[in-house]
Amino acid sequence: MESDNIQGYEFMQDFKVHVKTKDSYVRKPYFTLPGDIAEPSIAPSCLACFDYTNGLADVVVGYMGAPLEANTRMDAAYQTLTIRNERGANMVQCALDASRLQIGEPTSGLGSHEKMASATVGSDSIVMAMVGKDIKESGMPGWLGEIMAFALRNMGPKGINFARYSIDYHILRNYLHVLDIWGERRAQRAMPQYAHDIVSHYLKADKMMQQLSSQIATKNNSSDEKISE
Repeated sequence: MESDNIQGYEFMQDFKVHVKTKDSYVRKPYFTLPGDIAEPSIAPSCLACFDYTNGLADVVVGYMGAPLEANTRMDAAYQTLTIRNERGANMVQCALDASRLQIGEPTSGLGSHEKMASATVGSDSIVMAMVGKDIKESGMPGWLGEIMAFALRNMGPKGINFARYSIDYHILRNYLHVLDIWGERRAQRAMPQYAHDIVSHYLKADKMMQQLSSQIATKNNSSDEKISE
């Protein structure tokens, strides 16, 4: 698939990357992607960002908390609408009055999200590189990736809990990134309070996050000692 033929792509609730091209639509299980694709695909500024929910926007539209019906394209799937203030409510009402928008039922969620968020962080290739682990050059075989995606779609978090999973995962990964690049003091200053709360919760309750943060902090302390010598 040539990059100049791609018009858009997104990681969707079925645990597949949906890719829209000029003449086709492809759904590829996330687990079949090579491990070394993440670093060149994500800007360093994104790894240091904690505003994953666009917290300053009056209205936010996104796919994360919405249901995804089987075989639905990302450009035809339901979206989650978050209204944060009166201005946002007025914008939505204008769209409704103009018959440009239809609103369904409030979103709900099923399934536990915390263990999956932790497991995703632990297997993330960017995080693995931080702690000196080898990055797999190739992903799972296609048939196995399809089985994994099917299992997680049916047994993993759904709806608003999928959104919670995605938010927690990105905040935890980005915390480890800024911890690795900047050290603990500046990493703490870089995070808004809600990100502090999420990171603190996992650092207290999750052994994998405790181990990863400790490994990165120890690595940085060793580097500082070598520099000071």
